[in-house]
Amino acid sequence: MIKITLSGILIASFMLVGPTKALATDYKLDPAHSFINFRISHLGFSWLLGRFNNLSGELNFDEANPEASKIIVVIDTTSLDSNHSERNIHLKGEDYLDVDTYPEAKFVSSSYRGDEDGGVLSGKLTLHGVSKDIKFDIKKVGEGDDPWGGYRAGFEGTIVIKRTDFGMESNLGPLANDVYLDLFIEGVRQK
Repeated sequence: MIKITLSGILIASFMLVGPTKALATDYKLDPAHSFINFRISHLGFSWLLGRFNNLSGELNFDEANPEASKIIVVIDTTSLDSNHSERNIHLKGEDYLDVDTYPEAKFVSSSYRGDEDGGVLSGKLTLHGVSKDIKFDIKKVGEGDDPWGGYRAGFEGTIVIKRTDFGMESNLGPLANDVYLDLFIEGVRQK
């Protein structure tokens, strides 16, 4: 699972939500309304697109001390979907994600710098058994009451990681080394 960016986005989202309680507030990622999509160059001619269908995460937002807030996003790497079954098997195999050995990816935030509209989220991404410090820009999409009596906040961001930085080597050369992760996260405040 690739839990990295969603965690980062969730933490930033909840940090940006602004004060709603005197104490720390907990949020859970809404997996039906949160997405991590990926793009990889296909031979320099086009893009290979895909997504991870199963995500989870939680956030604890401390309005009195936003830097103490925590977010964790977990991605089920076995849920990779590139809209092509044979390619899915290849991407999940030993040449890339090796999902039998590494069935999840995880992002754990360490800090956020910004304001209520957006900023930079930092943390540790663990993917393919390798942990790296990353940071990326996030932007708040919106927040407020939902039709079911809950309160939600949504964020988006994009990060580019190097496949080889996470131990995924192949003969595809530099064109396919950059992996663009597009994050769209929605969290539901817990009561």
